[in-house]
Amino acid sequence: MNHSWQYIPMLFLAGIFTTSNMEKIYTFSSQTNIKEWRVVNDGVMGGVSKGSLVLTNSGHGLFSGKVSLANNGGFTSVQLNKRIQLKEETKFIVMRIKGDAKRYQFRLKSQISQNESYVQQFSTSGEWEVLKFAISEFYPSFRGRKLNIPNFNFASIEQMSFLIANGQEEDFELLIDWIGVE
Repeated sequence: MNHSWQYIPMLFLAGIFTTSNMEKIYTFSSQTNIKEWRVVNDGVMGGVSKGSLVLTNSGHGLFSGKVSLANNGGFTSVQLNKRIQLKEETKFIVMRIKGDAKRYQFRLKSQISQNESYVQQFSTSGEWEVLKFAISEFYPSFRGRKLNIPNFNFASIEQMSFLIANGQEEDFELLIDWIGVE
């Protein structure tokens, strides 16, 4: 008897079965003020990558553009400054996204003014999926370098961002439905 097994990422499964305590902290909709988000391209360092965030007709956030390696570039991101007080029992960031089978980063800052970001990398499947990340596993990074300081262990978040920086020139599209905590 021939059995065919399909690999299903545990992050996806965890998102399906354990979202009962999940609280959405940001939801895209037709009423979303897209100007709350700020685009940061590698032009801040001389690069020429171009990213944007727009609302789709169905009310999702669409982070898209082209990453270029010209002029020592190679990234684009979108950032939201929003204070989120984390409850003591909050252990996860959960999100519903649809990517283009490329790799992205989701980043947190406990204070907007801090230099380092706390990073979780993820790959997308090309389908809608719910991803779940342990907050304690967001590692500190500054300008693409991992820092030798503790992982995210703060009581609040002041900035969230999505970033693409895969070391290659590429077009990209990431649809975002919502972001939550659990």
